[in-house]
Amino acid sequence: MAKLWSRLAAMGLALLAVSPALAEDSADIPVKEVGNGLVLDALGHSFSVPLPDWLTPAERLSGKVLPLVTPDYNADAKQALLEFYPKGEDAKAWSTLYAMRITLEAGRPLTDYRSAVMFGYSQTCKPELTGFFTFGEDQGDALAPLGFVCGAYMDHLADYRGQGEVMVVSFAKSEKGVAIVYQEWRGKAFDPSDPKTWPVDAERLKQRAEQFGSEARLTLAD
Repeated sequence: MAKLWSRLAAMGLALLAVSPALAEDSADIPVKEVGNGLVLDALGHSFSVPLPDWLTPAERLSGKVLPLVTPDYNADAKQALLEFYPKGEDAKAWSTLYAMRITLEAGRPLTDYRSAVMFGYSQTCKPELTGFFTFGEDQGDALAPLGFVCGAYMDHLADYRGQGEVMVVSFAKSEKGVAIVYQEWRGKAFDPSDPKTWPVDAERLKQRAEQFGSEARLTLAD
């Protein structure tokens, strides 16, 4: 599917759009490996997230994860978006993507930000095959990870006809901004009511949601 910023920008949600004209070479991407995770340093923030989950245990422990994935970074004065794909895949052809976004928008409640994300995704999927659910309950300002199933994309999305996706996203907030970390799995169109037909195993999806909820942290840079 098109990138999240592309989908939302196309619907006029400019506050969530990142300019693709500012894409950087991989050597300039402000991300580093720290322990068992990655840290994106951008827009005066540090966003800590878990490693890509398609890597083998040995690869995750190698300390050299970044050369094993394909990154795509875009940033402007208000937002930074970093996406990862398995080697051999890219923004035009992928089975899974893993991404993180930082947005300078201190006054916006996370619940409002979550609603905008839900609206953006819902516009890509056939309504009768669309579903959202949470992994647990919100705890005050700490929102539970959000799941999305799309059994089949809208017919007018010709490049993705006959396909569907499953996504999980987690939300974080600082005094000056908000951030999301999300992962999407894409495959043939499926029955959203039957997890056995999904492009990702339901248990793996749950584990990823738990990882996001426990490990994703947004802090102001020192």
